[in-house]
Amino acid sequence: MSAVIDGLVFGLKKNVDYATRLVADLGESQLIQQPAGLRPSPLNHPAWVLSHLNVYIPVMIALVRGEEFDDPKSHPFGMQSKPENDRSIYPLKNELVQTFVQGHDRLAKQLANASDDVFEQPVKLARWKELMPKVGIALPYLLLLHENQHLGQVSAWRRSLGLPSV
Repeated sequence: MSAVIDGLVFGLKKNVDYATRLVADLGESQLIQQPAGLRPSPLNHPAWVLSHLNVYIPVMIALVRGEEFDDPKSHPFGMQSKPENDRSIYPLKNELVQTFVQGHDRLAKQLANASDDVFEQPVKLARWKELMPKVGIALPYLLLLHENQHLGQVSAWRRSLGLPSV
């Protein structure tokens, strides 16, 4: 593997470790809990964050494979969604974590079998072509910046509820 791919896989593994530690001590009902006084503008709680990030795993895998993918924008947990306080709309914690971990394992395997040429491939989603025309722009954004922003939200959410840092 090249240094770039090694770096992405390293970041991917760090995200998996951090994400799993952020929710390890939480019960099902805690996953949608909100600090008092934040309605109607709730924080992004762990159930929404993991549901949202799991939408992008197949997108990242498709990017590496050079395949088309559905626009995640309109997915029920896509960028137009917001955290809801109805626990029943989210998968159970074990499923959320398993999807996240297994999806990242699949992505790591795809990257391990790729060459740096993958980064020159065009992004096959019209809406992204101007902003992120190549996989080498879209993949690091989604895997490192996008994921880390949302994982940081869970960390802040924990602190706002008086939970310990991880």
